[in-house]
Amino acid sequence: MSNSFKDKLEQGKFTVTSELGPPKGVNVAQSISQAADLAGFVDAINVTDLQSSVMRTGSMVMCHLLKDKGIEPIFQMTCRDRNRLAIQSDLLSAYVLGIRNVLALTGDHPIQGDHPDAKPVFDLDAVTLLDAITKLNSGVDLAGKKLDGKPEFFAGAAVNHGAKPLGPEIIKMRKKISAGAKFFQTQAVYDIDLFNGFLNEIKGIDTPIIAGIVILRSAAMARFMNKNIPGVYVPDSIIGEMENAKDKEAKSVEISIRLINQIKGIAQGVHIMPIGLDRLVIPILKGAGLAG
Repeated sequence: MSNSFKDKLEQGKFTVTSELGPPKGVNVAQSISQAADLAGFVDAINVTDLQSSVMRTGSMVMCHLLKDKGIEPIFQMTCRDRNRLAIQSDLLSAYVLGIRNVLALTGDHPIQGDHPDAKPVFDLDAVTLLDAITKLNSGVDLAGKKLDGKPEFFAGAAVNHGAKPLGPEIIKMRKKISAGAKFFQTQAVYDIDLFNGFLNEIKGIDTPIIAGIVILRSAAMARFMNKNIPGVYVPDSIIGEMENAKDKEAKSVEISIRLINQIKGIAQGVHIMPIGLDRLVIPILKGAGLAG
């Protein structure tokens, strides 16, 4: 089975991904419709795995539905809710359903979500999850038992380019590469100087970096991220632009296009996280010359 996302990254072409959050319920039609609208504009769509520890429809089934529509999914998998038995079983199940791309994440603690009394698992973390994927790809499980048919996953991981201090994040990044990460998607990029500084620190690492873009809703959202999301820094100049804009959405599109144009020459792609502003993804891609 072909994997256009993997092929494009390996060919060194600029790659565009976006993100889909499954619904909190079984009415999946709107989510699938939004993804279908993006089909001709992006190379793959991440499907989040109970993002922010909020209970939703599962990532695997949404990835399968996207695959049925001819859309290349990236199966986000966290370690919060499953032990190593369930993780490996879900990976094999996903492969049987045609899913080839996996983004390995440790995951948010349940206390941050809508079921704060849920018991966390965290039997594995992002690094050991990548190791599990690599072992499955080689034909054995984490216990060293041989598989009857092995998968061929294309695995990636997240990296926080704005982490302070940055050193431990780069150490973890190298561990993820050693465990099998073939690409990285970053935290939201708003400060190009900060992003360039990160790239300078990882010179010599040739694993593709896909830069994250979170579409801004307001100046208040920018301030919230600065205060509450480690590694995200929205410069005062951008906050001021959002604050003073009469048309917030138009300004947000303009800022996103500008950031993408600055990223084009220094990263291997962009990952657009709409967070409810899915209708703006296509105008942003068109404005950045990435459509069609």
